[in-house]
Amino acid sequence: MKHTVTLAVNGRTYEREVEPRLLLSDFLRHDLGLTGTHVGCEHGVCGACTVTIDGRAVRSCLRFAVQVDGARIGTVEGLAEGGVLSPLQEAFRRRHALQCGFCTPGILISATQFLETNPDPTEAEVRDMLSGHICRCTGYEGMVRAILDVAGGAS
Repeated sequence: MKHTVTLAVNGRTYEREVEPRLLLSDFLRHDLGLTGTHVGCEHGVCGACTVTIDGRAVRSCLRFAVQVDGARIGTVEGLAEGGVLSPLQEAFRRRHALQCGFCTPGILISATQFLETNPDPTEAEVRDMLSGHICRCTGYEGMVRAILDVAGGAS
């Protein structure tokens, strides 16, 4: 039996009929075509599927779409405005903070939410936040520098 869900994703409202066990990550990717939310481990460990739900960074592979009915969802597609990268996205570009890019959307979402709650973090705090994400390409150094650049207002 399908259920109707209504979600505001990146400021746009969607209403869809979904199966009760449809993961939010699959809903975003397949039903809405927002493929920036990547699915890696499907266990909430890697962080590639991170989105915001009502302003809080969460793993979308651990939530069913029906569980977030009525919520505000933010995905990486919502970070740029009018085709202009957000300051954090621009800092990632400038600092070469990505290589293959698979983990990048989830890290950008987590880092954006992190900076909203901790606008002046220490390097240790940034590294602690990044510890919730797995990146096999970059070594994290560019990411740390990019996040600190934005926190310091250098962007």
